[in-house]
Amino acid sequence: MVSMRQLRYFVEIVEAGNYSLAAERLYIAQSALSRQIKELETTVQAQLLTRGARRVELTPAGRTFYDGAKRLLFNLNETLVRTQHADRGEQALVRLLHSSSVPLDPVLMGRIQAFLDANEGVSLEISQLTSEHQGDDIEQGSGDVGLARLPVQHRHPGVRIEELLTEPLMLAVPARHRLARRKKVAVADLRDERFVCLPHPERGGLGFRVAELCMRNGFFPHAARATSRKTTQLTLIAAGMGVSLLPACMRSIAPAGVRFVPLADEDTSTTVALLHRHDAPALTYELLQALRGTAHGFARPGRRAAS
Repeated sequence: MVSMRQLRYFVEIVEAGNYSLAAERLYIAQSALSRQIKELETTVQAQLLTRGARRVELTPAGRTFYDGAKRLLFNLNETLVRTQHADRGEQALVRLLHSSSVPLDPVLMGRIQAFLDANEGVSLEISQLTSEHQGDDIEQGSGDVGLARLPVQHRHPGVRIEELLTEPLMLAVPARHRLARRKKVAVADLRDERFVCLPHPERGGLGFRVAELCMRNGFFPHAARATSRKTTQLTLIAAGMGVSLLPACMRSIAPAGVRFVPLADEDTSTTVALLHRHDAPALTYELLQALRGTAHGFARPGRRAAS
């Protein structure tokens, strides 16, 4: 029978990339580690790893086994966490993910507090994760609800994407910038500006939306000398490093040296979406219902997106 120890050893080897480093991390002899993996392969009746010159590689059977082993180990750890919460008299743990472009402003925090008030004993674990990676965590069971900026490029069969709200994008500039006192600014006027945030080549989210608007006006945003896809870009703007197009809600966390200017163009909004599993438990749906109430604090509620 396969033991949890063997699963842990196997996963550690894959993630370390070789037996030597894995043995160091596990504080065991490399020979003992090799013996455990040989016993594991004998038990499952399949070769899981091949040794290369510098790294181990997963066989096709190994890739399948690795995915299953990760889930088993996660589920075990999750069970232990929930057991500890139960021992402290807490009913459950719900995990909320949000991207850096969806700050937990007073409106969102008010809905979260309402959920906690209605569910005494429930704990909420909040983590920041990119819009693209939220779907991975939710599908794998390491997250329950996500707050992401559309578009989300990578779709997951088991994860539903539901538009929550839309809000305007605004130009964020240093307080002394030439455009800081304008009542409105057209996106086309930003052709020669330096942007502190550029899109990731393999991700959607806010950066993708900003680049889309710029290209619609005939240019791709020029990179500033210092860039960031996190809320650090607000600090860069305040320091005079460049400009960015940001959701209106980010005014609540912006430092004093940043000015937000409305855009003159039509269709310059951005959409926040809820991510959750199709088969989410009842408690997760309660959190979803609470967050849906957030839409009343913004421009207008969204609609259900394709899953």
